[in-house]
Amino acid sequence: MADVSLKEAALIVGVVAACYWNSLFCGFVFDDVSAILDNKDLHPSTPLKNLFQNDFWGTPMSEVTGVVGRAELLSSIFFLAAFLSYTKSKGPDNTIVWTPIAVTVFLVAVATLCKEQGITVVGICCVYEVFIAQGYTLPVLLDTAVQILRGKGSIPFSMLQTLLKLIVLMFSTLLLVVVRVQVIQSQLPVFTRFDNPAAVSPSPARQLTFNYLLPVNAWLLLNPSELCCDWTMGTIPLVESLLDVRNIATLTFFCFLGSLIVFSLRYPGDSSKTVLMALCLIVLPFIPASNLFFPVGFVVAERVLYVPSMGFCILVAHGWKKLSNKSVLRKISWVCLAVVLFTHALKTLHRNWDWESEYTLFMSALKVNKNNAKLWNNVGHALENEKNFERALQFFIQATQVQPDDIGAHMNVGRTYKNLNKTKEAEESYMIAKSLMPQIIPGKKYAARVAPNHLNVYINLANLIRANESRLEEADQLYRQAISMRPDFKQAYISRGELLLKMNKPLKAKEAYLRALELDRTNADLWYNLAIVYIELKDPAEALKNFNRALELNPTHKLALFNSALLMQESGDARLRPEAKQRLLHYVKEEPQDANGYFNLGMLAMDDKKDTEAEAWMKKAIRLQPNFRSALFNLALLYSQTGKELMALPVLEDLLRYYPDHTKGLILKGDILMNQKKDIVGAKMCFEKILELDPNNVQGKHNLCVVYFEERDLIKAEKCLVETLALAPHEEYIQRHLNIVRSKIASLSATEQSLPPADGTAAAEVKKNSFQNLKDVNSEQKTTQTTVDNNKGHSENKKRTEQNNMDKETPKKSTKEIKDIEKKRVAALKRLEEIERILNGE
Repeated sequence: MADVSLKEAALIVGVVAACYWNSLFCGFVFDDVSAILDNKDLHPSTPLKNLFQNDFWGTPMSEVTGVVGRAELLSSIFFLAAFLSYTKSKGPDNTIVWTPIAVTVFLVAVATLCKEQGITVVGICCVYEVFIAQGYTLPVLLDTAVQILRGKGSIPFSMLQTLLKLIVLMFSTLLLVVVRVQVIQSQLPVFTRFDNPAAVSPSPARQLTFNYLLPVNAWLLLNPSELCCDWTMGTIPLVESLLDVRNIATLTFFCFLGSLIVFSLRYPGDSSKTVLMALCLIVLPFIPASNLFFPVGFVVAERVLYVPSMGFCILVAHGWKKLSNKSVLRKISWVCLAVVLFTHALKTLHRNWDWESEYTLFMSALKVNKNNAKLWNNVGHALENEKNFERALQFFIQATQVQPDDIGAHMNVGRTYKNLNKTKEAEESYMIAKSLMPQIIPGKKYAARVAPNHLNVYINLANLIRANESRLEEADQLYRQAISMRPDFKQAYISRGELLLKMNKPLKAKEAYLRALELDRTNADLWYNLAIVYIELKDPAEALKNFNRALELNPTHKLALFNSALLMQESGDARLRPEAKQRLLHYVKEEPQDANGYFNLGMLAMDDKKDTEAEAWMKKAIRLQPNFRSALFNLALLYSQTGKELMALPVLEDLLRYYPDHTKGLILKGDILMNQKKDIVGAKMCFEKILELDPNNVQGKHNLCVVYFEERDLIKAEKCLVETLALAPHEEYIQRHLNIVRSKIASLSATEQSLPPADGTAAAEVKKNSFQNLKDVNSEQKTTQTTVDNNKGHSENKKRTEQNNMDKETPKKSTKEIKDIEKKRVAALKRLEEIERILNGE
């Protein structure tokens, strides 16, 4: 093997860098998104063993996956390394050096893990050993075999050594194949006619087309002027007849290939050996993609030509060397070489810009081939990702026109119509896609007939129509239909579980999620959804277990962090508060712009009586979302409970500016105006506003009665309390207050008749003090109510999915809350009794 000088290596590196420098400015496109950005195997939390159980995309090898990918380059590196290692296995006097062979076996395994075609390097090593290292030719081998069969000779020792090396190599290869088959559970990948139309075509179209694809690939090596990122579907029309003119290209290709094979095997010499190794590098790595042993998921794929291009380059270089050695053609050969290098370098630079983005990539492909519906779809996807739905729709519709039976194209049209809020058109498109699906046959499995992504038509259609409450059963039927066609369709169980929750059938939703977990126990979203089901089933302990399981699988699962923290907070168990706080802190780290996280941190701090910390969290939530209803109210409540009532007023003003009908805010504002600001008029306006919104609001009505008492209008206060008592006849404190007012009316009447006018001031003071006591009781009663409202704040964000900034009132209270309310009510009644004793002069 010729040595490469440092200058030659530097020249090669420089040329490569010059040709590919602009690719550094390109993003992740096409397969890169699935293979890199969305590949869970690349996450630090993923166990290393998953790399050996999953394919290039991070999908378990036992599921419906293709042989496509961009791992060929990495496989090629180990491919060459394995071959170079094997070339060192021949020692002095034709002895065997086992260390390079062991290294070769290891590198073959690594190359195969990168891409299946890496295993074909074993065949190249075998050819190298027999025809290059040992120097045999085909006639010599045939003659030796004939002599041995006739009993006229024995196997030479050198040939026995060669056989031993090859047996070791082949046995190792067989072991790799067995392991690979075991991993995929003896199942070949499943493809549809859209991926490889010739694979499902009848004879002779299948054979003619497969053979025609060989000269097509050869032409791509010879003249890579029109490159395309996707050659599936209708890219290359089927060769359906022997009279098709394209058969001439097939015949020419096989004639040329046959002549090279005969030359390389029959004649000795360096030239034939070079041609033989070049042919091995071209032919053997291409066999897995040739449809010879099993169908592949593409018509043509430029990536499978990476290794064959090495052999092609050797062939071209060998031919150029032959021409350049002839003096007549030397100058012409150098000119031709310079032109080839220059034009290919320019082509590479230009092609790199095509990979700048998905839009530029697929638009460049459409310039080469307009008969591939997949390309039209992919341009539409690129525009869809940019939220340019109108233009995306045009490309999706074009895809349906190019390939009317393309289920995916009709699904894309339906989804885009949905994004444009054209639900009627969306449903029509989904129905067309559904009509193209095979009819359900009881007991029939569809894994070999239907692409898994095509089953999403049932999911998409069901998701669309379930927005209509009257069509929930119809949506459920679609989910069940998808499951009947593929019992391991995980997404169908997930979507059906969500629907069953919406239909208030939590037990059935639980069954759906448990079935999905049987298929995938490593899906954090499934454990999260199951936790939500247990919340609906009023089983918070089991819900928390499932939230924790989701977080074990995905420690940054945002919804699980948020809702598990709320669940801990609502449990009333002080021991869980530190963990709840840590989860909320983790959540705000992941979602720093979500005000809900800071709000609930504030509520936790209020529970722990950390008023300064609670104030800071609430303020941060309000800065992010100035109209955050719960945060505004609870911050005002915090101020009022910590003796900062005047600081609560501007917060309440903001709250009522956004939500003028916020009853609790009006009550709290009125209380502060009356008790702290002595603004009876302002307080009266607040309570009257409450009664405008809700004439039967007992608390607002009662507080208005207190205002009448403060205004010295005892008759009006009495009438008001009578009306309030009619609204809440079982509220004893209202009856007691009414008795107090009536007692004051009676005592004042007696005083005015028996005492001189000079003592009127003293009587008024008694009335004022009595009212002050009554107002304190009212204030305490109000505090009891607003304390309950404060406790409600925990449940206002209980089930958060996409948005959770609405202040939803929840009438249900926990047992602990009810006990707290009762304790405060008893304390208030005791104070009422004390006031009555004072008024009665006891």
